[in-house]
Amino acid sequence: MDQTAVDAFGNYLRSQRKLAQLTLRELSDLAEVSNPYLSQLERGLHQPSVRVIKSLAKALNLSAETLLAQAAGIDAANGDSTEGVSDTQSTIRSDANLTDEQKAALLEVYRSMTGGHQGS
Repeated sequence: MDQTAVDAFGNYLRSQRKLAQLTLRELSDLAEVSNPYLSQLERGLHQPSVRVIKSLAKALNLSAETLLAQAAGIDAANGDSTEGVSDTQSTIRSDANLTDEQKAALLEVYRSMTGGHQGS
């Protein structure tokens, strides 16, 4: 895997953690991944295993497929994401035109209207 994809995954992971309003330590506890390793993933220093990706996806309330696609450098915005999170939430999370703050606001409004919530 090229370094660009590893860096992009790290940025995506950090963005999703912030959208979930979790600290690095909180996400590491939820995903059962060490805090230093999670930090290294976010900084693009390591490529995560499938087990780690699945654990992070569960902790972030994302589909494992979405996170795997991000880790592989594949644009999952147009793919199926039927497990774990709605298509609407996946679309909001992957929209490059929105800032993290805008994504968080839209996700909060969406969840309040649908009764859905992010596990934390």
